[in-house]
Amino acid sequence: MAFKVENLRINYKTLEDFNKFREIGLQELSMKEELETNMVENESESPFYGIYLGNKLIARMNLYRRDARFDLYFEPAQDYLELWKLEVLPDYQKKGYGAQMVEFAKSFGLPIKTNPRVQSHDFWEKMGFEKVTYNMNRDLGQNPLVWYPPGVTEQQQ
Repeated sequence: MAFKVENLRINYKTLEDFNKFREIGLQELSMKEELETNMVENESESPFYGIYLGNKLIARMNLYRRDARFDLYFEPAQDYLELWKLEVLPDYQKKGYGAQMVEFAKSFGLPIKTNPRVQSHDFWEKMGFEKVTYNMNRDLGQNPLVWYPPGVTEQQQ
């Protein structure tokens, strides 16, 4: 069953919806701060996406397009998407919502980089993500995983 992934509006209702998610780590606090900052700017394009079931936000993620000049993950450097803070509310996990969010990100046809949460590596592997092999000498405190669009491998890029 496919679910509609929506670009979330930058407003107080979305902030209220974000407060219903359980994870309260540094990433989540920064996500709320970013939403609040963008509300002040008012005209910014939202990097937030989610799935609503009725009026309830049950899944969310941040999706950013990164310019090739900031690429540390692919060779040669290229534009890519950075997928952050994918989360599905506990009562809705293991029902395909997270996979639908990732498939939505893949639909842009760009390579994707993510930093998975602890104990989520199996999910990302099922979604076709793999460990970064390029530029492994860097130490950014990350354990990034990447996905390549179909027919493209790291060597072809």
